[in-house]
Amino acid sequence: MTGEHADRIAFIRTHATVESPPLTPELKLWLAKEATELWEATEEFLAEKGLPPPFWAFAWAGGQALARFAMDRPEIVKDKRVLDFGAGCGMVAIAALMAGAKDALAVDLDEFAAASALLNGTENGVMPKAFAGDATTLAPDDFDVILAADVCYDRRQADPATAWLRQAVNAGTEVYIGDPGRRYFPDEDLEPLADYDIPTPVALEQYPITPTRVWRLTAS
Repeated sequence: MTGEHADRIAFIRTHATVESPPLTPELKLWLAKEATELWEATEEFLAEKGLPPPFWAFAWAGGQALARFAMDRPEIVKDKRVLDFGAGCGMVAIAALMAGAKDALAVDLDEFAAASALLNGTENGVMPKAFAGDATTLAPDDFDVILAADVCYDRRQADPATAWLRQAVNAGTEVYIGDPGRRYFPDEDLEPLADYDIPTPVALEQYPITPTRVWRLTAS
């Protein structure tokens, strides 16, 4: 846990606490207690104002659903190369490894997300790979399975993400999506697989229980 991520890992340890998300009590993740406080601390740490919220510091509903699904259905990831697309805290990559994945790469645009994924992996006794960058620049055929959670909340991210995921499916890669019905979620070529009612903070998801579904994206 050294090198380029060391300072961010130390920051996370200082400003977050270890918790188990409601749907995945097997996992222990470094998560924020208070979004605003962590947000302000992040801006101070980076000496930059106007940063996006610390999405990496929360166990979002789609991620919890997809992590639960992977652990309950290990055959979808066992002995396979897995990409956690838009990984946030790395919860889904970690769940995949715990379910027997050959390896798992957690990719997110935020440097803090990469650090968080590595730290959370250590907390759970697994070793995901992680880097900060645009997952749509990767070659889909480098992976057997792509797991994407909560990537459809903003059109600027959702449209290119969905296009790339469709490209991956059409090239033969399995793609599973966890989503609670966010605004820019795709509306075709989807097979519903599992439904969950997830306890969520009202400050994050607006409701104390968030219905969330796991889908398989199908070839078009």
